Amino acid sequence: MIDLHCDTISALYNNPEYGSLKKNSLQVDIEKLKQGHSTAQFFAMFVDTAVIEDSFLYCNNLIRKFYQELALNKDCIEIAHNFYEYLQNDKNKKISAFLTIEEGAVLKGDLTNINRFYQQGVRLITLTWNYANEIGYPNFNFTYQNKGLTSFGKSVVCEMNRLGMIVDVSHLSDQGFYDVAKVSSKPFIVSHSNSRDVVYHSRNLTNDMIRIVGEKGGVIGINFSNNLLSGSSYSYVEDMIRHIKHIYQIGGSDVLALGTDFDGIHAILEIENIGQIDKLFGALKSQGFKNDDIEKLSKLNCLRVIKDCLV
Repeated sequence: MIDLHCDTISALYNNPEYGSLKKNSLQVDIEKLKQGHSTAQFFAMFVDTAVIEDSFLYCNNLIRKFYQELALNKDCIEIAHNFYEYLQNDKNKKISAFLTIEEGAVLKGDLTNINRFYQQGVRLITLTWNYANEIGYPNFNFTYQNKGLTSFGKSVVCEMNRLGMIVDVSHLSDQGFYDVAKVSSKPFIVSHSNSRDVVYHSRNLTNDMIRIVGEKGGVIGINFSNNLLSGSSYSYVEDMIRHIKHIYQIGGSDVLALGTDFDGIHAILEIENIGQIDKLFGALKSQGFKNDDIEKLSKLNCLRVIKDCLV
C-alpha cells in the first residue's frame, strides 16, 4: 500500500506531546504503517501561511523534523527519491518515505528555491493550499475558480518537470488545473481529492478533470475527509467506494490511488488510522473489484507515476 498524502510531520512538529513517528496518538506512525502493509508513505510538509510568518524558514524546520524522525527509525523506514530507491528499500524490508511540500508559497516566488528543496530531498509540491500565492490560486469555496497559473506558476511546473518532481494540483483552482494540464510535459497528480459529481465540493474533480488526469498518466488519491466524501460528520468506507466506482467509470482503473489526508482531517472515521486500511480493500473485494484493480489502486498506479516523474 502507498499513501500519497498525510500531515503527520507537521502535527508532530507542532505537538510534541503526540509522540514520535515510531508511535504516536495520531493516524499515521510506523507501527500503524506496518499494520497496513505500507511500502511507501508520502509525508507533506504542510504550511499554513495565515499563521506562519516565514513560510520558507518554517518549511525547512519541518524538513529537519522529518529527517530527525527518519534517523531515529532507520532500521524500518528510509527516504526514497525515486523508483529505484523505493525498490531498494522494499528489498531491505523498509518503508519508503517520500518528502513533499503542501503550499507553493514556500518558494517565495523564487525559482532557485525549487532546486534548494530538491537538493534536500523534496520530490512533490502541492502548488497551493487555501490561499492565493505566487504560483496561482486555490479552489477554496470556488472563489478563484476561473483564475489560473501565474507566469511564475507556469515556470514552476516546467522546472519541476525538468528536475524530476511530481506536480500536485490538489487545492488548485479549476483554471489552474487546466493550465497545469496544458503546461506539464510529465504526468501530474491530484494527491488527495475525490469526485465532484458524487459530492459537489470545490476540492473535488469534475468528470472532465478525471479524464484529463487519466489521459496524462497521472493519479487521483482518494481523500478520507468527510467533507469531500459525503458532506456529513462521518468518514465511511461506503462513501469512499462510491467515489472510487465513479472515478473508475470515468477515468479507468489506472487513475485510482490513495491520498488519505490522515492527520489533516477531523471527522468520525470508520478507518481510524492507516493500520486499518484493509477495511477498504476488503470492502472493494466484496463489491466485486478484481484483485488486479485493487492492487493498482493500492500501489501500482503510484509506482508508475513515481517511475515516470522522479529522478
